[in-house]
Amino acid sequence: MILPALLGLGTGLSLIVAIGAQNAFVLRQGIRRQHVLPVVLICGLTDALLEVLGVAGIGLVVERAPTLIEAIRWGGVLFLLWYAWGAVRRAMRPEALAAAQGSEASLKRTVLACLALTYLNPHVYLDTMVLMGSIGNAQGDPGRWWFALGGALASLGWFALLGYGARGLTRFFATPRSWQILEWCVAAIMVVIAARLAFGGIEV
Repeated sequence: MILPALLGLGTGLSLIVAIGAQNAFVLRQGIRRQHVLPVVLICGLTDALLEVLGVAGIGLVVERAPTLIEAIRWGGVLFLLWYAWGAVRRAMRPEALAAAQGSEASLKRTVLACLALTYLNPHVYLDTMVLMGSIGNAQGDPGRWWFALGGALASLGWFALLGYGARGLTRFFATPRSWQILEWCVAAIMVVIAARLAFGGIEV
């Protein structure tokens, strides 16, 4: 069942490689070399779990729960704006950025932020459970499970590559100015995603 697995791998990569809130967070943690493994595992295993649930048919339940999706949508908007404001505050204080990079956020705080960015993003559910689930179920048995395996490997591989590959950028981010640029970019990404959620709605 190589073909369904490869289809799952390719489909999964096409959905997660685009710049988004999760990717920006993983990239930032990778550059700082702080709690990279738990962040990578949370993002990768969450995607894998939701893809398996989607293939198992739970995606149909999510698709028919507009109230739940709306609640997650507005919770996500608020959290993304709050996170963007934090990035703006850091970017506007370059003298504090250098000191901040030498300190380490607690594991608990990092994990909570990662969980919020993951589970308060409606597109995580729609991309993995609904879209991946629909495509996977079209493969029949046992192809759909091989498809889910391919998607899971895509998620785990991508987030590991992003988190640990970001270490190569550490030298570039040795100055506060570089961190300012990154924080402004993170803030812009969060605001754009929040605006799309708030004004564009969610297509299921």
